[in-house]
Amino acid sequence: MINTFEGKTPEIGENSYIHHSADVFGDIKIGSGCWIGPGARIRGDYGRIVIGDNTAVEENVVIHARPDEQTTIGDWVTLGHGCIVHNATIHDWAVIGMGAIVSDWSDVGEWAVIGEGTVVRQRQEIPSGRIAVGVPAKVLEKTVSDDYKAEWQQWKAVYVDLARRYPAGLT
Repeated sequence: MINTFEGKTPEIGENSYIHHSADVFGDIKIGSGCWIGPGARIRGDYGRIVIGDNTAVEENVVIHARPDEQTTIGDWVTLGHGCIVHNATIHDWAVIGMGAIVSDWSDVGEWAVIGEGTVVRQRQEIPSGRIAVGVPAKVLEKTVSDDYKAEWQQWKAVYVDLARRYPAGLT
């Protein structure tokens, strides 16, 4: 459901899809071509949330921000099933794995990958193009390859296509 909270109504970009079982309310801006999956909870009640273009927020993702602060998620980001993003910044093309937690004031760089179940601690920085795994997150020496980027560009495009198809496809 998309709801106004204390006079703040989510702004939804063109060609974005929000599943009827997702909760999106308050001070939220969602870019164009985004897919917001079933059970997602995007709470802009006392903080602001900005999501860029062509971003996939998969099933049961939780996004929130601290009072008078902002959670920022870039363009072409994938937020995997059941992950939590709280008062953090996630840059363009990043991949946040299923069940991962990205905590307060952390910063995930462009094309960074947060592995499934990883916990990114408060104020932790994950450099662009790097992979972080574990509890707490440890940045691996390995960098994201061009082959990985090409593969993920295809997967990310699948969700942009789903955002276009879902309104007419559900019956």
